[in-house]
Amino acid sequence: MTESVVRPSAEDSRPQRVLVVGGYGGLGAVICEQFAADGAAVAIAGRSLDKATELAEKLTANGATALPLTLDVTDPASIDAAVAEVDAAWGGIDVLVNSASKLITVPAEHFDATQWADVVNANLVGAFLLSQSVGRHMLARGGGRIIHLSSVRGDAGGRMGFSAYGASKAGVNLLVKQLATEWGGRGVTVNAVAPGFMRTDFVEAAQQNQQFVARLQQRIPIGRFAEPEEVASAVLYLATPLARFVNGQVIYVDGGVTASH
Repeated sequence: MTESVVRPSAEDSRPQRVLVVGGYGGLGAVICEQFAADGAAVAIAGRSLDKATELAEKLTANGATALPLTLDVTDPASIDAAVAEVDAAWGGIDVLVNSASKLITVPAEHFDATQWADVVNANLVGAFLLSQSVGRHMLARGGGRIIHLSSVRGDAGGRMGFSAYGASKAGVNLLVKQLATEWGGRGVTVNAVAPGFMRTDFVEAAQQNQQFVARLQQRIPIGRFAEPEEVASAVLYLATPLARFVNGQVIYVDGGVTASH
């Protein structure tokens, strides 16, 4: 008889305590909803407490446990305060999901230093500060999962105006590998999910331009945009016992875009 590779433990059966940063955005909200449906306690963090509270109230109305927080990924004090609040409420954080992101699209020759710094600080520096603050708590408790949202733009160029965004996401991908190397042996795994073209408000608005939509879809081997739920499911997988041995990976949920480069 073959023994199961994934061995259940007492911790596996305990409801997860999840901090989702950027949790009330389009994708972030879907991630929160999927974790809540799976029985997790979800802390929803971002700059707008009103938006975080609105989603938290929606989740709690459906029987979930949710906590709204304010958090600025570029402010270490703000991050530490939010982490301390979750720790005080629930006794720890099992999973960090960083869905916060900033995009400014300007042709490279016209990008000014302030714009570049804004994008890199929000996407890359913020990813490190979040990982560091939450990681300290996870390391002290002996384990946890850190999951960042990256992008196919971190793997390849090609779209006008994405120089800062692509460079910041490429940095996130390497940060994931570095932290996974440093922390994996101490019980903390670090991974990323990198979406491709996804059905968002921007894409919905672009439906009026059928030629634009068709051109985008031609770049996707599967032939359609991803639904936010499909990306969120990859995030949820990385938080389960099934992904216990997955560490330092960037999972592309892109319909085969990066495979076709």
